[in-house]
Amino acid sequence: MSQRRLRIIGPGRAGGALALAASRVGWTVREPLRRGEPLVGALDDVDLVVIATPDGAVAEVAAALPRSGEVVVAHLAGSLGLDVLASHQRIGSLHPIVSLPSPEVGADRLLDGAWFAAAGDELLRRLGEDLGGRIITVGDDQRAIHHAAACVAANHLVALMSQVERLAATIGAPVEAYLDIARGALDGVGDLGAATALTGPVSRFDTTTIRRHLDALADDEIGLYLALADEAARLSGRPTPVGGPAWR
Repeated sequence: MSQRRLRIIGPGRAGGALALAASRVGWTVREPLRRGEPLVGALDDVDLVVIATPDGAVAEVAAALPRSGEVVVAHLAGSLGLDVLASHQRIGSLHPIVSLPSPEVGADRLLDGAWFAAAGDELLRRLGEDLGGRIITVGDDQRAIHHAAACVAANHLVALMSQVERLAATIGAPVEAYLDIARGALDGVGDLGAATALTGPVSRFDTTTIRRHLDALADDEIGLYLALADEAARLSGRPTPVGGPAWR
């Protein structure tokens, strides 16, 4: 592999993780720049500049960068298209489909066969492949759906598990007691698909157990339970909404 040179603008959790990971696979990583710092010279002696700022600042940072016909200017934002980089000639994006809680942990995850959504210049695909990643191509008109799927898979799943954590705490049980069943359910989706992997009282139309759950739950926990039970019912082809007349 010929050595490539990278500069990150916005070395936070995502940018810092990418910088560490790229350096470990032989890329030369130049001194990063932070949003608000002067960008004169940002494109000097590099092949790729990656804007890793919050999504709302990407267009502003891109517009402030010097112009070059050789250097690729890219971003990491999952929901943004390439139009925010339109003032540059060579452009692209590389969205890591992985949770990056810190630069160190994130770098390890990026190098562990992570998936990446790539668009634009082939150098972004090259970077993803150098990291040992698996690449999907996502066009501008698909970015919002792609990012929504990633948010549901990560952020919404964490929010769901926070309910498990709360319910476990009410009976004095550690949340760890329920993590294996969650992991098994995710493995089932990967192995069988969601519809076949679904188990539990909703899938078997067990109205007695559903009512027992609803009677036991605190009022402020019922809304989330019912919303997700309704989705499980839709997935299994059962009547919805759960708790409605069909379930009595």
